[in-house]
Amino acid sequence: MSTTVTPGGPVRRLAGLFHRRPYLRLAALLSAPLLWLVVAYLGSLAALFAAAFWTTDDFTGEVVKQFDLGNFQELWNQSVYRTITLRSVGVAAAVTVVDVAVAFPMAFYMAKIASPRAQRWLVIAVLTPLWASYLVKAYAWRIMFSGSGVLSWILDPFGIHGPGYGLPATIVTLAYLWLPYMILPIYAGLERLPNSLLDAAGDLGARTFRTFRTVIWPVAIPAVIAGSIFTFSLSLGDYITVKIVGGKSQLIGNVVYDNIGAANNLPFAAAVATIPVVIMVIYLVAVRRTGALDNL
Repeated sequence: MSTTVTPGGPVRRLAGLFHRRPYLRLAALLSAPLLWLVVAYLGSLAALFAAAFWTTDDFTGEVVKQFDLGNFQELWNQSVYRTITLRSVGVAAAVTVVDVAVAFPMAFYMAKIASPRAQRWLVIAVLTPLWASYLVKAYAWRIMFSGSGVLSWILDPFGIHGPGYGLPATIVTLAYLWLPYMILPIYAGLERLPNSLLDAAGDLGARTFRTFRTVIWPVAIPAVIAGSIFTFSLSLGDYITVKIVGGKSQLIGNVVYDNIGAANNLPFAAAVATIPVVIMVIYLVAVRRTGALDNL
């Protein structure tokens, strides 16, 4: 007695199982990215937090893998690290404010004024800077802020010196680097705003500022917050721009970089690196409690 094997039988049964149980299909689709998230991201965070409680032997330079709170005690007791943390938060907040001020008019024009054909070209124009190297853009701003750069050349006839290197240069450079991450979320949020609401506000006699405050801003605020998550977090942990245009300024990223490289103190670098992680967790919890992200 012979047994007939139907070609593709197991495949068909598996497909039928996925068809009858949609949650299995969803689990199969999410398994690879979730595995990558757990291993690459959450695993690296776990290793970071574990290393923050280790110490470095002063004589041999070897990492001592024993639980110790000395790194965090030093961060708390040394006022210089509190100053660097506040400075880093201030720079990240300033970059976010600058990006919102620049991105909002651009995004509003793209979403509500430009023609559909112009919208596509404007989106391409916004994305184009992302194709260039981070270092190329940062060094271009270094040239502009130098004593013989473009800014000094423009301001010299008026008897004004350029800002040179420092925190202002850092804020401007970071604001330029992360501007697309603010424009695109606001553009997507304003695109969902019905034109009929703007027309109704005008018909009811609302002036421009009142229309912005009561109609446009409530719709756009979730998108603004979504963009601020990118600009704030990326600025908070950046260290390359500060090295290039920051002069003698020190931010959290620089402290982490210096302790990994020159000081060869990985545990203390890990302890410092937990500061922006904690700040971002607090920021995300605060934003979520406002309910602004529910409409994204």
